[in-house]
Amino acid sequence: MIIKGQSDGITLGSILPDMLNGRGISHYEAHSKGSEIYCFLKRRQTRLDFGEAVLTHGFVPKGLDYYGDEKYLDYEKGYCFEKARSFILDTIEACNIPVEMGWWKSHNIIEMGIELLVSSTGDYSGRIKSAFANRILVSEIDEILSELLPDVDFDLNWRVQRFAGLIYLEKAGASSLAEKYRLQMLNKHGIEIDTKKVASLIERAAESVYDELPGFFKTVAGLVKGNIVSFQTRGVSALKTKW
Repeated sequence: MIIKGQSDGITLGSILPDMLNGRGISHYEAHSKGSEIYCFLKRRQTRLDFGEAVLTHGFVPKGLDYYGDEKYLDYEKGYCFEKARSFILDTIEACNIPVEMGWWKSHNIIEMGIELLVSSTGDYSGRIKSAFANRILVSEIDEILSELLPDVDFDLNWRVQRFAGLIYLEKAGASSLAEKYRLQMLNKHGIEIDTKKVASLIERAAESVYDELPGFFKTVAGLVKGNIVSFQTRGVSALKTKW
């Protein structure tokens, strides 16, 4: 809805912030490197499709995850957190987690419900597999990131392989998403969840956002596109001054 066309670079860039999380990089840091990455690529005049795709995802500038997690319209937090309020108690039970983790993990349930709906409209797994298998692209991006941030151990090939094992690459179903979420919860927290209960919650979450999801995407696409244009016309010039 924001970037015209498709390429392995666009696919990889749109996913990059989630893959950067870990090995000393916090979730917030991973989602706040977009502007820095884009400006570096702009200065080099290389992989701009990848760089622009990164801008659509994170927090700086404000991308999809900002509006899903941090702040959306007049909500207290992002859209997925707001829609997750009524799922908190059931998520605590299904995921065997402490009360203080309930809102955070229930927003993941909403995200998976949205993924279920998006996946039902078409199979995008081929594009993701193509990007992940593009070793030349992955190696090139790894070199770029290592040069941009030399103090961070990127090892992008490792991150791609790890991430591919934590997400569902085929057409998503509630049960398959719940199983992958089980692996994520074990990997991150050492917690075993009830996959049947989580699958049921994912289906309920999809139903809860079904009617308003097209409007949400349309609104956010407009906001994100405006943020990117504004950044490209003003933010790049400001960062260039630093160089």
